[in-house]
Amino acid sequence: MNKLRETVVGLFVLLGIICVGYLTVRLGKMDLFAEPAFKLQARFASVSGLRVGADVELCGVPVGKVAAIKLDPNPLNTQAIVELVFDYDLKLADDSMASIKTSGLIGDKYVSLSRGGSTTLLGFGEMIQDTESAVDLESLLGKYAFGGV
Repeated sequence: MNKLRETVVGLFVLLGIICVGYLTVRLGKMDLFAEPAFKLQARFASVSGLRVGADVELCGVPVGKVAAIKLDPNPLNTQAIVELVFDYDLKLADDSMASIKTSGLIGDKYVSLSRGGSTTLLGFGEMIQDTESAVDLESLLGKYAFGGV
């Protein structure tokens, strides 16, 4: 009887640990063993406030995430390269535009995509050439306050 009770308690604890692990992965939005269906890069002059994991939207609909942000390895080029990962194969023209926007007045930054009109499509891992950097609200307010506008 004592062994049965210990076995039941052990199984209950093991089940609890498995449930906590599952919830950690699901609520943390971790994708284990998942390969991105589509990946693009974009080069920006400034990515101020943009974070890894930020949404990528097309027509206001979330279609992917920011996977990485790094400096351009070319020392003569002072720009940031943002890697965008999508959940499915996205058909974007090579003249599409990527912009860094803010949700609300002081909300989180996200990347907004606008489709181009070209018939040539971007391939996996290619660079979006037409970009618009984030508006730096602090520098705008500073210019306005000190008469630089």
